Amino acid sequence: MRADRCLLGAALLLAACRQEQPPAPDVVARIGESEVRYSQFEGYLERTAGESESALASDVLSQIFDQFLDEELLVRLAGERGLVGGSGSSGAAARRQAIDALLQAGLREEPSAAEIARYYEAHRAELTRPERVRLRQILTEDRATAERALRELAGGADFAELAGRLSRDPSASSGGYQGELSRQDLPPAFVEVIFSLQPGEVSRIVPADYGFHIFQVISRSPAEVVPLDRARGEIRERLREQRADRLLARWVEEARRRYNVRIYERNLPFEYRGSYRHATNTS
Repeated sequence: MRADRCLLGAALLLAACRQEQPPAPDVVARIGESEVRYSQFEGYLERTAGESESALASDVLSQIFDQFLDEELLVRLAGERGLVGGSGSSGAAARRQAIDALLQAGLREEPSAAEIARYYEAHRAELTRPERVRLRQILTEDRATAERALRELAGGADFAELAGRLSRDPSASSGGYQGELSRQDLPPAFVEVIFSLQPGEVSRIVPADYGFHIFQVISRSPAEVVPLDRARGEIRERLREQRADRLLARWVEEARRRYNVRIYERNLPFEYRGSYRHATNTS
């Protein structure tokens, strides 16, 4: 009987020795045998969100923490596949390198012409460009200078040359050129004035809180559906981004199955509500 009790005691002692020791207070997760410390997540949080954990709600912090762990797993996956050197916890540069290496390996095949054509037909509404104008402006600090500019323009002065001399806008050095703009690109107070002008026509003086504007429309372009030949490059990039998102989601799912992740919820300074909850260790 005493021998049985001794054997039972030895077995219990052995089991206790085999139990995982409580982690250090700053260890918030374990990936396999590698510890992940909260300071690593703090650095990631600052770079990703530009905020400290005290400024964000628990559900937002949980999502960012999941993203942090997912990227750590992708580093391991890339290392295991020989795409990058090393494995385990890493800095921002190593995470970016690992993800880029995975994507480079997975996106070797470009979208086909047939895929691009199908996307174009299915997304014509997204490829519609609104009516646009190419625009110049003169911005003066006072009305007297703006009136002087209008007189010179009426006398045949070149708008771009005059903008270079009189305008206080940063665009003065390029003749007041503002680029090609739609109604949505302009402040509401300017839209009707500008879109009522014909090419070459100059506006009246338009006052604003910070000065006085004079506009000239250089040319107008009607609303249009972008032709396939011009949209091809944009569509190719959209398809590549979609494929990259699908690949990353698939690799994260694979990595979550492959690597043993444990979360030490008690060591997190926020209420964890993320998708790794099944791996939470409350000891």
